[in-house]
Amino acid sequence: MTEFILAHEAGIRLTFFCAVLAIMIGWEFAAPRRRLSASLAVRWSSNLGLVIVGALLVRLAFPVVAVGTAAIAAERGWGLFNWVAAPSWLAIVLSVVALDLAIYAQHVVFHKVPPLWRLHRMHHSDVDIDATTGVRFHPFEIALSMAIKMAMILILGAPAVAVVIFEVLLNATAMFNHGNVKLPQAVDRVLRRVIVTPDFHRVHHSVYRDETDSNYGFNLSIWDRLFRTYRPQPRDGHQTMTIGLDIFRDPRQRHLDKLLIQPFVEDRRRDAVTSE
Repeated sequence: MTEFILAHEAGIRLTFFCAVLAIMIGWEFAAPRRRLSASLAVRWSSNLGLVIVGALLVRLAFPVVAVGTAAIAAERGWGLFNWVAAPSWLAIVLSVVALDLAIYAQHVVFHKVPPLWRLHRMHHSDVDIDATTGVRFHPFEIALSMAIKMAMILILGAPAVAVVIFEVLLNATAMFNHGNVKLPQAVDRVLRRVIVTPDFHRVHHSVYRDETDSNYGFNLSIWDRLFRTYRPQPRDGHQTMTIGLDIFRDPRQRHLDKLLIQPFVEDRRRDAVTSE
């Protein structure tokens, strides 16, 4: 099974990506949480276009990516789980959890360091939030995130299977927790004890800075609780809260060419969220 996963890693990831995206879009049409305000055609073409541009940049920038890095670490005996004898299942579980924590930490840093916020704020400039927002990242941020992820894989000596599992989970949970989908409150209450739900993460896309600087998790919800960055609900309610950033509300800013230059747009307020 391990050999099959590694041999077909790209196909597995693409299959899960397409399947989860299709499921989330169907769910959003069947049971939307909020009324969307912008053109779906423009938003979706731009958001999914960023996925393609980002993937091409990563392939050009790195001779190997995450799974290849794990294979090299195993071959050369680099990293924690290549030094410490541990059952393979335990190494896989701990690697996935550790990588999830690393993504949480990276997310916090990208909000706190101004040059990194310049890259990341394009993710927040979407005036609506749905499954495609979960894959809307600037190509430069995607490349930098890949470099950070590769460094973590080398430090951990994460098994290649763990990396494949993590990559699939990261994409799937990002699309899920950005989804414009309605969950029963009782279900949301139970799920958010373990994973990040759409209502949990939507707070993070609020126009208010104190709400934007909260609920950083993508997969496991424990990190926000543990590090006290958790905010249960948006102050304006999920139906009426304002999504996005004030500086990028012009409809022209929703086109792919404008999204690509957003990191170079000056904003003297450090970011465009409203602070109270």
